Amino acid sequence: MTTSFTALRQRVLALLGSLSMYRLVLFSLMALGLIALVLSALGVIVSPSPLEILVSFAVLAVVISAVDAAAQRILRLPWRIESSLVTALILLFVLRPGYEPAAILGIAIAGVVASLSKYLIAWRGRHVLNPAAFGAAFVSILGSFGAFAWLGTSASWWVGTPSLAVPVALLGLIVLWRTEKVRVVLLFVLIAIGTAVLRQFVQGQQAGLDVDLASALSFAVLQTPFLFLGAFMLSEPLTLPPRRWQQFWVAGVVGVLAGWPISVAGLFTLGQERALLIGNLLAFVFALRGSVRLTLATRESITPTVQELTFQTRGRLRFLPGQYLELDVPHRHPDARGTRREFSIVSAPADLPTLRIAYKNGDQKHPSSYKRALAAAEPGATLAVTGTWGDFLLPRGEAPVLMVAAGIGVTPFVSQLRQLQLTGRERDVVLVYVAAEASELAFRDELAATGVPVVVFTRDEPADLPPHWSWAQGVRLDAAGLERVVGDLPLRHAYISGPPRLIADLAPALHKARSLTTDAFAGY
Repeated sequence: MTTSFTALRQRVLALLGSLSMYRLVLFSLMALGLIALVLSALGVIVSPSPLEILVSFAVLAVVISAVDAAAQRILRLPWRIESSLVTALILLFVLRPGYEPAAILGIAIAGVVASLSKYLIAWRGRHVLNPAAFGAAFVSILGSFGAFAWLGTSASWWVGTPSLAVPVALLGLIVLWRTEKVRVVLLFVLIAIGTAVLRQFVQGQQAGLDVDLASALSFAVLQTPFLFLGAFMLSEPLTLPPRRWQQFWVAGVVGVLAGWPISVAGLFTLGQERALLIGNLLAFVFALRGSVRLTLATRESITPTVQELTFQTRGRLRFLPGQYLELDVPHRHPDARGTRREFSIVSAPADLPTLRIAYKNGDQKHPSSYKRALAAAEPGATLAVTGTWGDFLLPRGEAPVLMVAAGIGVTPFVSQLRQLQLTGRERDVVLVYVAAEASELAFRDELAATGVPVVVFTRDEPADLPPHWSWAQGVRLDAAGLERVVGDLPLRHAYISGPPRLIADLAPALHKARSLTTDAFAGY
């Protein structure tokens, strides 16, 4: 059962990987908006009305797009329409829609504040607070003061209605599957629901009322915005900390505050969007030291299709072997995938202040705008790392390890093995290295220097293999073949870095290992 689930999960990831993250979230929110519009027209959703939904979205889309375009023109940054529309759609579901002048003004203010927060409350290229949450919190708190009570909107979270629970859950699961944040958001939802149920019991006892568990649970699941808050807001990569345990902490804090809103001076509570903002601040503390600037030192073609970039860090950068960074390459007229990409770090922490990444050239006829910009960067260019993330880390202790790499997926293993070598640590490691051709075996010399046994799967036989390397005679790697070349697989912790389809193909064998950690990628 576990093997089948892993295979299915990786095949879904391969399919979803063809869409950029922005587009996937945008399409999911658009689908949810269309569903909400139809249900409102049919009377299933009593409030808001279809006209209120359409007018509110139009105001948000125009205002946020205009502010984003102006701000990014001033800052000489590329405008990403997907980002503007995502913020607008999230605010649409959070704010109380309306078409009266006061409501339109309040909605417009929320949109302006949300958009400006991306640029004014930012740290080294990444915004600190979720823009939609900040915009909604601003107008809600502002409206709580008597002088601004006339504002016609505030955070109502009308998305938390029973008729939208299933669509939110299904569309949210697609997004979370793509970002691999299912466990983080599941923890948040469970804590938020549990806290909300407990709150109903405590408040019921204080009021002398009997609270039915089934009713309390139904209310917490179907009539609260926890699913939407978790799937489309808490999961935003730029406002999450780098390590999974840190993400769990943030999820837990936000879950408690969202499930049991705390009153502040009797004016407002720390629930929902304000709970998320507190979680964003906690995440910022965790990630504070991750954002630095890099100066490109050299560029080298290490295989016919792979480029290696060597940088010098300008500032203190912390990362662990196996983690990845997000590199921002601003350029004119970016395509839908934007100006940021994630790259596994090739160099070891012991190599700092030198840092290396590598990438595959890919489609030469139709490269993305990002790859064209990165290819055009010359030595001396300064680029920004917006953070380092990842839990693709070797287990503690001395347990044996199996590494399975496909093509450019070898990069995190180079970092890990090089760190072991530079720090003088010995470990029982076997590397299975898959490449289309022998000429595509990147980092041969560095891997050979570590002394780790390597089994090579290529169609043609590599020349001059090191003594501790072996060729698998040109056969295709599958689950049975992996078990043949790694006879002690059940004794090893398995790590695999490569395309989701390969992970799916090897799942039957990999699940026989002591543990399995995956690092799937779908290309750039």
